[in-house]
Amino acid sequence: MTSRPRILVATRSRHKLGELRDLLRPARANLVSLDDVGITEDADETGATFAANAALKARFYARLSGLPTLADDSGLEVDALGGGPGVRTRRYAGERATDAQNNAKMLTALDGLEAARRGARYRCVLALALPERAGPRGGMPVRLARGTFPGRIATAPRGANGFGYDPIFEPRGEPPGGATVGDWPPERKQAVSHRARAARRMAPILVREGF
Repeated sequence: MTSRPRILVATRSRHKLGELRDLLRPARANLVSLDDVGITEDADETGATFAANAALKARFYARLSGLPTLADDSGLEVDALGGGPGVRTRRYAGERATDAQNNAKMLTALDGLEAARRGARYRCVLALALPERAGPRGGMPVRLARGTFPGRIATAPRGANGFGYDPIFEPRGEPPGGATVGDWPPERKQAVSHRARAARRMAPILVREGF
């Protein structure tokens, strides 16, 4: 029996691996993590955009593993912060900041702004690197898929679900002071999140590439 091809997912998180398995459901391939293939190195995320970082990580781990590699980069853009924190989303309050510290800094930065000026969006870019298609000079093609989850920043954290900025993110359609993603059950978030929307766009790309 022929074994199923593997796609490396550039993560050590079993949660993210499971989420992408549920969202993508490739017909022919198995999704595996960095730990599954014994990779201990970390890519330097030096890109200025989500797309640049996703492509950088996908190519880095594809070269190490020789496997088609799927990487994502995602974060929060806030209008009142000129699109920040962007690629520094996880490090907004410092290199080792906790979610609570990032949320507190965000609420302080937007203190006093009315709802109309608190617009924000989560963005996700998924990148698929294909090492078997590398050119003679080492250039490696990458396929990109993007997803956006629009909303606004709340005035205070609410809810115990999710992670990151979810307790202070009110999705579009919620009134000011309404439910945050932290109030939503996980399955509701997974249906409409930025990663879910990017994955829905990546799924047909995997089919076209034979996965």
